Amino acid sequence: MIKRRFWLLAMCCLLILAGCTNLPFRLESSPQAGVTTPEKTLAPTIPATTDAVETKLIGTQESTPVATAQATGTSLRIWLPPEFDPESNSVASVLLKNRLKEFTVENPKVKLEVRVKALSGAGGLLESLAATSVSASLVLPDLVLLPRPLLESAALKGLLTPYDGLTDTMNERNWFEYAQQLAQLKTSIYGLPFAGDAMVMAYHPSLIDGTPRNLDAIVALGKVLLFSASDPQALFTLGLYMDGGGDFQDAQGRPYLEESSLLSVFEYDQRASLAGVMPYWLTQYSEDEQVWESFLEDQYPMAITWVYAFMKNWSAAPDDLAMAPIPTWDSTPFTLATGWSWALAGQDSERRTMSVRLAEFLIDKEFMAEWTSAAGYLPTRTDAFLSWGDDSLRQMARQISYSARLMPPADLISSLGPALEEAVVGVLKAEIDPQTAVLKVIEQINQP
Repeated sequence: MIKRRFWLLAMCCLLILAGCTNLPFRLESSPQAGVTTPEKTLAPTIPATTDAVETKLIGTQESTPVATAQATGTSLRIWLPPEFDPESNSVASVLLKNRLKEFTVENPKVKLEVRVKALSGAGGLLESLAATSVSASLVLPDLVLLPRPLLESAALKGLLTPYDGLTDTMNERNWFEYAQQLAQLKTSIYGLPFAGDAMVMAYHPSLIDGTPRNLDAIVALGKVLLFSASDPQALFTLGLYMDGGGDFQDAQGRPYLEESSLLSVFEYDQRASLAGVMPYWLTQYSEDEQVWESFLEDQYPMAITWVYAFMKNWSAAPDDLAMAPIPTWDSTPFTLATGWSWALAGQDSERRTMSVRLAEFLIDKEFMAEWTSAAGYLPTRTDAFLSWGDDSLRQMARQISYSARLMPPADLISSLGPALEEAVVGVLKAEIDPQTAVLKVIEQINQP
């Protein structure tokens, strides 16, 4: 009898203890009657369209990969493309990682969750933003680094929150003009410019005497100027057209090209082709990488490229590789530019304030100078060339940055590019004359 009372008392104590214990899982019945098994509590499910890159926590003693986006205290989620991964082994990635850690030191209650995502595809930045905003808005990134075309698309889809009323940073005067344009969409600020890039001319000083500043000088030089003639965006052609004063939109904002400015470009292409400066075989190049391969291996004297591509290759051959503005109609520097900006995507208003503070922290002029010099991008601020490259390279990069203008919107480029590319290929191959090429492009682009 005493033994029975003892066991009853013991069972009651166990039940009381079980009810008072805060277990990290809940108990549910298993298929076998009378048997219970623990089931871990799961974090919010991230949509299947996102990629499976692990989240990296910054703000703990070490940046440790974790399987979910859970963190204690105030947590800011950051999405980055692979080339900006702070966990890679480049100098720029180490600088970025240290900068993020500095922010958590200054804000000890904040943890940063960094997720690296591809630019395109089912798990890409834009697709993931769209999918997550619908099915799992609680795990949206608070801050996301976007190239200009994706910034435009995300903002137009309503996936971003503008900075209007949240910061006065873009009212400062120390931004290049293209960076001011980079930050805006219509009348709102959607990004804080972090890294810039612009079209330039790379050349081998050993193969040409002096640097040609205008298009006539290029023809007079009589040496090959490499460019991606089959680029579906036709950016070099579009830049020459805009430098000549041509517009690309009508009064209603629809794609539009001016006949006289376009004719000047195609007539120049024909003249340069006949002079051997733009031979027909340039039409085999559709990407910048192909241009660089020929430029370096076959030792052609000049090539149209981008600052970022130049910087990647410059360190390998600094003695015979130089950068200059793209030759223009009247020797006045002009080029097209683009870049990357920090955008707000989270829906939590309290975390948004901290996200703005983080974005401002990442575009500090001293950090920007050091990081862009290591990464090979252009600083977007006029006062951020403090430690950028050597003296001659820094002066040239500043000149190019002052002359740069933001390239047309991505939707316009997708409309204009294919028609321009087809016309350029036809002119260089002598399959069509400049006047006929203009009429064909106008017929495809301009709406009655």
